[in-house]
Amino acid sequence: MQIQDRPEFRSKTAVMTFGPGDMVIDAVRAMSERNYGAVVIVDPDLRPIGIVSERDFMRRLLNRALDPNVTRLDEIMTRDLKVARKDDELLGWLQQMSNERFRHLPIVDDEGKLINIMSQGDFVSYTWPQLLSRLGEQARATFDVNPSIYVAFAGIALFLLAVITAIIAYK
Repeated sequence: MQIQDRPEFRSKTAVMTFGPGDMVIDAVRAMSERNYGAVVIVDPDLRPIGIVSERDFMRRLLNRALDPNVTRLDEIMTRDLKVARKDDELLGWLQQMSNERFRHLPIVDDEGKLINIMSQGDFVSYTWPQLLSRLGEQARATFDVNPSIYVAFAGIALFLLAVITAIIAYK
């Protein structure tokens, strides 16, 4: 499944953006009013150059006792920004976001301009039936490509049966 296939991608409100020289207090106020967890810092051509999340406020502003009224966003933004394209595979990004512990992913077009932002919550809003169905599809594709996996699973099942039998017999 691609990112653009998620209903959340199509129904999201506009991404909240700021310039690098904007004040932290302005972003805090806007995020609080609209219940946003992050803002994207963009250059004049709307290309993402950073992101500021609630975590950045805590670690880079409050932890350093900086004044949000005089601190610019570029002083606290995360610069090593990960960006995706709308036709990227969703599951790969979900895994990367989980492994690398970031929750917001700007989506850019072919020119690198910001078109959307997806949160980890948008990605994990799968229902359990959807997840199980997707996992089933992947398992079937794997088995269709490599039938020797059936032999491996059968071997593992026989081994487990033998171990269980031995444990029961030993008691």
